[in-house]
Amino acid sequence: MVVLIAGSSHTGKTLLAQRLLEKYKYPYLSIDHLKMGLIRSNNTKLTVNDDEKLTDYLWEIVKEIIKTNIENKQNIIIEGCYIPFNWKKDFSKEHLKEIEYICLIMTEKYINNNYNNIIMYQNVIEQRKDEKDIDRIELIRENNYNLEMCKKYQNRYILLDDNYSVDLDLK
Repeated sequence: MVVLIAGSSHTGKTLLAQRLLEKYKYPYLSIDHLKMGLIRSNNTKLTVNDDEKLTDYLWEIVKEIIKTNIENKQNIIIEGCYIPFNWKKDFSKEHLKEIEYICLIMTEKYINNNYNNIIMYQNVIEQRKDEKDIDRIELIRENNYNLEMCKKYQNRYILLDDNYSVDLDLK
């Protein structure tokens, strides 16, 4: 099984991946780590500021990793914000049976009520550069957009509305 965890920055993708790793013993791949490896090794001229181009570039690699895992009957969790909403088009019906997708989405209410906690817990799993200037309005905009796109492409999502309580039971 391949588990894809998508969502905007600061939604807890890495935290959920870590919890699933501990629960199911599936390895996980952070698309951010792949991105930084390619950038730091000069295997791409893209930079961390090229989000839209990075999604296209990284997805070409990640989708083949997914197919390889399925073909080899290997489990993996892949998390990151570089999974396109129309991801299903790149897989056969047989492949799709082996993929579990979830997008974490924070509501405006959640962001407004928990903004300080979002900042406080941003480094709970991995160390980020100091991001104390996270823009609340941008977080709301990104999460609203993700909700629209999940509905448009009929992707599964978890809406974080009252408190951060995310657990996922896999097949």
